[in-house]
Amino acid sequence: MNDETVLAAVAAEQGWMERVLVRLVEAPTVLGDEEAGQQIMEEAFADCGLAPRSVPLDAGALRAADGASPFSWDVKGKRNLVADWPAGGEGGQSLILNGHIDVVPPAAGELWSHSPYEAVRAGDWIYGRGAGDMKAGLAAMTGAVRALKRAGYAPAAPVQLQSVVEEECTGHGALQCLLDGARAEACVIPEPHPDHLTVAQVGVLWFHVEISGVPAHAARASRLGFNAIEAAYEVLAALRKLEKRLNEDPPPPFDAFEHPINLNPGVISGGDWPSTVAATCTLSCRIGLNPGQSPEEMRALVEEAVAEAAEASPRLAGNPPRVRYDGFACEGSVVDEDEPVVHALSEAYARLHGERPGLEATTATTDARHFVRAGIPAVCFGPRAENIHGIDERVALSSVVETAQVLGLFVRDWCGLVRARD
Repeated sequence: MNDETVLAAVAAEQGWMERVLVRLVEAPTVLGDEEAGQQIMEEAFADCGLAPRSVPLDAGALRAADGASPFSWDVKGKRNLVADWPAGGEGGQSLILNGHIDVVPPAAGELWSHSPYEAVRAGDWIYGRGAGDMKAGLAAMTGAVRALKRAGYAPAAPVQLQSVVEEECTGHGALQCLLDGARAEACVIPEPHPDHLTVAQVGVLWFHVEISGVPAHAARASRLGFNAIEAAYEVLAALRKLEKRLNEDPPPPFDAFEHPINLNPGVISGGDWPSTVAATCTLSCRIGLNPGQSPEEMRALVEEAVAEAAEASPRLAGNPPRVRYDGFACEGSVVDEDEPVVHALSEAYARLHGERPGLEATTATTDARHFVRAGIPAVCFGPRAENIHGIDERVALSSVVETAQVLGLFVRDWCGLVRARD
């Protein structure tokens, strides 16, 4: 297939990709409710002429695995979906195309212009939670494979499609696929990273600081009570000092960022009555890690900062806050810019857009790190999205098609294509 034939074949799948994307957006796949989306992806993989199979999450295997994160929730019944496109010839290089089905909660859904789980088309944009992060990427990678297969071709080296769960909290879906035996010479993840390839990412640690106060009637708060919610401010101030130190001398490539390591107090909960001094407060946070820094090292720094806050407060010192861990505990990763997959994907991008994409780092994390740890170079490239994790998330439909076209060219060049046998 020449370039024009590949591009035309993929463009012909625009309607199919849009229909898949709309169905996916309208399936609320937050943590614990991913199955509705996986059923749609099962149909989509089958509609490509592939045989999807389930890779269930195994709590015991995950907890024992290198690179796993702590988790307290039940994963029984949760599954990834994979579909193998077998090699139809010899030569070429094997490939994994990976995307995640889970999304974050809608973040103040009442502030959205439309329901977060209603896929609304406005010009070139499709709105909805997960439209960009990253259901559009799932539609694009599947549409690219569908186009090549419907044109009568097979890869010279095997391709595996993966729709995984729990990318937004642990990455254990991708990790489970690797534990299941998934291997390839490269992995591409169509996260919403347009106009560039993402070759480096920070690590992430989730932690929860549990603070105890002394309850009392609000009328006697100054004499008898100790407010755990107010004490959380002292803890947060100490953590902000840690954040500042971590950003003083970041290593390459994150030295190009003014502030690459971000602390986010994402959830605070505490107290039980407006007229009662809060007896408890939990501060749940996310903090980034530079590549080369382990989650264990960051845990020690977090606990040191919390201990410093307690030592500086007479009341906290008497009952020090406790730090626990649940969710992300992962390292950062870097893929060398000279990796063959970086060159090949860049060339495919340039043949559509007329120029090579930039090679960038991200201050977020993705499932790429699991593949990198397993010796599989993994990069991110995908559709153009706005407001991910925010209000009125949206994705440009034209960029979904363009992403699929680049992936179609890349699969042809990386894996090789041969005429499929009847």
